[in-house]
Amino acid sequence: MTSRNRALLAAGTWGLTVAAVLVAIPFLLRDRLPDPLATHWSGTTPDGSMSFTQNLLFSLAMEVMTLAVVVGIALHGKAFELRLSRAYWWGALFGGGVFVVGMELSIVSANLDVPVWTQARTVGWDVAVVLAATAAAGVIAGLLLRGAPDQATPEGEAPPRLRLRPGQRSVWVGRVSNAGLIAVTMGAALLTAVFGVLTLMGLMPGAGGPLFGVAALVLACGLLTSTVTVRITEDGVAIGFGPLGWPVRRIRLSKIERAWSEQRFPNQVGGWGIRGLPGAAAIMLRGGDCLVLRYRSGGQLLISIDDAARGAALLNALIEERVSA
Repeated sequence: MTSRNRALLAAGTWGLTVAAVLVAIPFLLRDRLPDPLATHWSGTTPDGSMSFTQNLLFSLAMEVMTLAVVVGIALHGKAFELRLSRAYWWGALFGGGVFVVGMELSIVSANLDVPVWTQARTVGWDVAVVLAATAAAGVIAGLLLRGAPDQATPEGEAPPRLRLRPGQRSVWVGRVSNAGLIAVTMGAALLTAVFGVLTLMGLMPGAGGPLFGVAALVLACGLLTSTVTVRITEDGVAIGFGPLGWPVRRIRLSKIERAWSEQRFPNQVGGWGIRGLPGAAAIMLRGGDCLVLRYRSGGQLLISIDDAARGAALLNALIEERVSA
């Protein structure tokens, strides 16, 4: 059994265990809980509630979304090639489950043996304990299950050199998707539909609108950042966002000094997504092969993309051709 298949089996087993706990705890204590339950606090005062069923479904939805993220990452072909990636994956799997269970426990504890939800106890210290347990579970799982150290990669390999014949037109297109972000987007789409229907049916008064808004926002961000397409032509570089390649950011060839490829990872650029630092920016969807553009102004843009060395070679050839023209 491959490491990916073992990870998927572990994710399924862990997901079912967490789901069983999320269902068992409130049902075992249902006679001691008010209905609805307090689920949101302003300081020490409860100011939001959900019915017993709504709270249960919401907790399960959170677990489904968490599991969808880690499963999506596991299905990515390069998710387990690096030790750091494996550590993050196992940490997210176990830490995410502990977080969802911990939050459910804190809500049940705050509502236990109170006559109405408005008299629920505060959850201040409970949340701190849950966050600490989540971090501890994630770190321990990552350290214990990350596997053997990475093998050293050969250094100093030159990218392929392209020679363009006079009048020859060349195009390079690269595309990369983040399976985890796609899974989040799909989960957000499902939750947007569910919360929208429940709100229209009047089954989630008060809570439905905000939950629908959050899910819709996550859906919109996921659609824009889960996939990136890079197209290099004699006009420059076009970076398309989302499955349809829109919106597009265009960089004229005259602005680029040179290009190269290198191995970079999210922890080196501030995380996943679109990142910006003084003099540098990054579009990071997955760790590994990246195309790096250096502007004539001194700035730099890094894009995680497959076959970056060939794209850089073509871009440098086009820049050299433009300069010599």
